[in-house]
Amino acid sequence: MASVKVVYDALKSLTNKEQRGFVTPSIFNSFTASAQMNVFNNILGAQMTAGAIARSKQVTGDRDVNPIKYNREDLSMLIKETTISQTVSTQDYAKPSDFARLISLKTFGTFVLDQTTSIPIDVIYDSAKIDYILASTLSSPKESTPIATLTDTITVYPTSIKKIKLRYYKIPQSLTNAGVRSTSAPTYGYITTGGNVEIFNPTTSTDFELPDQYTSSLILEIGKMIGVNLRDSDVYAYTNNQSSTNQ
Repeated sequence: MASVKVVYDALKSLTNKEQRGFVTPSIFNSFTASAQMNVFNNILGAQMTAGAIARSKQVTGDRDVNPIKYNREDLSMLIKETTISQTVSTQDYAKPSDFARLISLKTFGTFVLDQTTSIPIDVIYDSAKIDYILASTLSSPKESTPIATLTDTITVYPTSIKKIKLRYYKIPQSLTNAGVRSTSAPTYGYITTGGNVEIFNPTTSTDFELPDQYTSSLILEIGKMIGVNLRDSDVYAYTNNQSSTNQ
């Protein structure tokens, strides 16, 4: 995963080169979650764009150089599956706290179906279309042909379906020094010496959850947020040197 130390050291070095002042760990830590989320959204956007282009040309490219394949591999560690029950009072479903993007919905144990049967649930994003479907006597949803809408919650029709299987991309968070997932934001941990020098502390640090190949993107994103004009060549040179040093 992308090292919080590498990203911070790069920004500290490059901001000094740009004579933009010193980036403190506390300032850096305040941007890590937002920056990682922006990079994550960019990856999803690139995947959708590549998919649309491929479909329009009716090609997917060579299997080993397909950008859609690369993006899916990069995001695979952020895929989660869970089973959630309907909220009794509102008859909808609460999204998980780490929900980022929907992948798929399936039924799980409706009144008609047995507990082992799952049926894909079509998700309707057009509010006018959902109103038409619900009002129709011919196309109204049934337990064998359910539909769903997404707002701040998930609503499944018919409401007799009480439990669903949700597959989704989780919000990227962080990994501890031991490689354990944490719900906290990526954090550059440090101790302060008597001379007010901040020294990296790996035991209190958590790395980014995105893969190493997005280190440059994270540096650029946080640099943008701090207001530093970082040229891609500078970032590439720094991260390339770090990769060589760490080998």
